[in-house]
Amino acid sequence: MNYENHRIYGMSVASVYVHYVTKAERKGRTRDEVDEVTRWLTGYTQEQLDKALEDKTTFQDFFDRAPNLNPNRFLIKGVICGVRLEEIDHPLMRDLRYLDKLVDELAKGRAMEKILRA
Repeated sequence: MNYENHRIYGMSVASVYVHYVTKAERKGRTRDEVDEVTRWLTGYTQEQLDKALEDKTTFQDFFDRAPNLNPNRFLIKGVICGVRLEEIDHPLMRDLRYLDKLVDELAKGRAMEKILRA
């Protein structure tokens, strides 16, 4: 699949983030936990994350500006949206799908220590 100019890169993180929070809350998890997994993945502080959401930062810019993409993100394995994470070659799409997978694991009730690959 060609991920080079996927339309999601131009979408604001905030427009999808609301769905991440809704999904997590439906399963008894919290917005704070969604923020925690997002910060773990990207290295953003809470203030930086809040500002990115407020500014309607695109996914492209959000990941390009990430202060410290977690080196352990490559430990995230599995399938998201029918695609095996390990088979996604495009770095931006892979990082975006890592975030999707972390939120999925949160919503499925997985322990935070396991989600954060501690």
